Amino acid sequence: MALIEIVPYKSSWPKEFAGLGLLIREALGDNAIAIHHIGSTSVPSMPAKDVIDIQITVRDFSETLQESLGNSGFVLTRFRQDHCPPGQILSDEELAKRLFNGPGRRSNIHVRQQGRFNQRYPLLCRDYLRSNYSAANAYATVKSELARYFPDNVDAYYDIKDPVFDVIMAGASAWARLTNWSQPPSDAWNTHET
Repeated sequence: MALIEIVPYKSSWPKEFAGLGLLIREALGDNAIAIHHIGSTSVPSMPAKDVIDIQITVRDFSETLQESLGNSGFVLTRFRQDHCPPGQILSDEELAKRLFNGPGRRSNIHVRQQGRFNQRYPLLCRDYLRSNYSAANAYATVKSELARYFPDNVDAYYDIKDPVFDVIMAGASAWARLTNWSQPPSDAWNTHET
C-alpha cells in the first residue's frame, strides 16, 4: 500500500470532522479557543488523502493540553514547526505547533497558538480554496500527480507540494485583502454555545 494516496472527495468527511471536533471540545472545553476543519478534506469536492486534518487554536501550549487530549485517546506524535514559506523570515514561535493523532479514524490534530502566522495560514488556505474553484482544481491536480509519481516518498511529495502551495497562498493573500477576509468562528462548539 502506498504511503501517499489521493482519493475522491467523500461526503462523509464533514461528519467525521464533527465527531472528532465534539470529542476535542469535550476534552478541552474553553481551553480550545477554536476548533477548525482544515486541509483538503475541508474543501467540498476536493480529492485528498483520507485523513481528517483539524486545527485547535489555543492561547499557549500548556501541560494540561496534552493530558486532556491524551485522556480522550489523542496521541501526541511530535513537537514541531511548520515550514517557513520562501522569502519570509519568521521566528520559531510563529511556526511552532503540537501534532496529535486522533483515536480511531485517521486524523492529524494540529495545535497552534492564537495569532501566530501558522495558525492563520491553514484557515486562509481553506477559505480561499473553498471560494476559488480554479485554484482548488489546480492544487488537487498537483497533489494527485505528486502522489502518482511519489506514492512511497513522503519527503519528495511534501518538498514539492509545500512550495507549490506557497505560490497559491500568494493569491490567497491578495484575495484576503480584497474581500476583507477575517478568521472564521470555530467549527466545533461547546454544547451550551449556539
